[in-house]
Amino acid sequence: MSKTPTAIIIGGSLGGLCAANLLHLAGWNVKVFERSAEELEGRGAGIVTHPSLIAILKAAGVRIDETLGIKVDERVILGRSGKREASRDFPQILTSWSRLYQLLREALPDTQYFNGWNLTHCRNVAGGVEATFENGETVAGDLLIAADGIRSTVRQMLLPTLAPQYAGYIAWRGLVDEKVLSDAVLRDLFPYFSFGLPPREQMIAYPVAGQGNATEAGRRRYNFVWYRPADEASELRDMLTDETGRVWEDGIPPPLIRRDILEAARKAAEETLAPQFLEVVNKAESLFFQPIYDLESTALAFGRIALLGDCAFVARPHCGMGVTKAAEDAQALVSALGNASTIETALEKYEAERLLAGRQIVAHARSLGAYMQAQLRSEQERKMAERYRTPESIMAETAAPISVTSG
Repeated sequence: MSKTPTAIIIGGSLGGLCAANLLHLAGWNVKVFERSAEELEGRGAGIVTHPSLIAILKAAGVRIDETLGIKVDERVILGRSGKREASRDFPQILTSWSRLYQLLREALPDTQYFNGWNLTHCRNVAGGVEATFENGETVAGDLLIAADGIRSTVRQMLLPTLAPQYAGYIAWRGLVDEKVLSDAVLRDLFPYFSFGLPPREQMIAYPVAGQGNATEAGRRRYNFVWYRPADEASELRDMLTDETGRVWEDGIPPPLIRRDILEAARKAAEETLAPQFLEVVNKAESLFFQPIYDLESTALAFGRIALLGDCAFVARPHCGMGVTKAAEDAQALVSALGNASTIETALEKYEAERLLAGRQIVAHARSLGAYMQAQLRSEQERKMAERYRTPESIMAETAAPISVTSG
């Protein structure tokens, strides 16, 4: 290793930024390359924090205070009528993607982050790695970290036969400004992590920071994730088809979702959801959906190239571990680099540890999503899945910390 080793990080989202900040503090020269030409901070999706995530953020130089997110103390389940059917004490801090991005981005020097760099090729070379970009530039380094998400360019080069697997259902998502919600919804939903369990479906909703990452009362937003089954060959394909007839196989951009698809979703909300959830759906700033996928990489280390975060494993969002797992990947990688004689040896250690962790997290997320996946199967399988969908287990296990075993 050179005196000041250089890390090339492909992907400037949360996982890539965690790795970049940790390596920067460890004395590395870090270069983060993000394909998007614009800053990413406008995204507002809800993020559930876990103790390990907060600890890693602190280690990465992020200042943690009350502005991190919204603290809730209780989880509740509302029935179809809107009445509370169950509750559970469960203190947790709920934040947004944009807030975490802002904090991690502020901790990294601007000279180490590059927007609008689209990777076309990467490879191991003698004593290092090289990354070539669409602009014709080739960058050399000692280590390359692939943190470019579920549709990773790097992973497709290294594991070309591996692809995300559709789980059989989708998630409708949206955000609502606190100020437009009725007094009833503010009372019944806003202070809580809330669940709805209509037949064959599941609704999860909770408060997050508002525009400009505001966390004070009156400026916050409410985030929801509404799971519904969708057959891949017929229903999902139709939903991914825009007005021109183009099918967006990897997920349709929200502005291109057809009006009839949106109207059908709002009609379904009227027929199945509690009144409080219905109001949230109807007042959403932008109602959109995402197909739910699984992904398990068979390897994470390729010489001096490492896979990290959603590039390596994608767990269904029921366990709320996506960002936490990416941060834990970054921490494990940096720790291995600090305790090994060579980068290759460090990556081998990292792979052994995080392959096991990734498999366990994906398996746990599959178990939490088994009920939804069973909806497109036989009546017997649906009944079996229903046995494990108790309010107590859902409140205890959804978006809760996971203990990963080491052996």
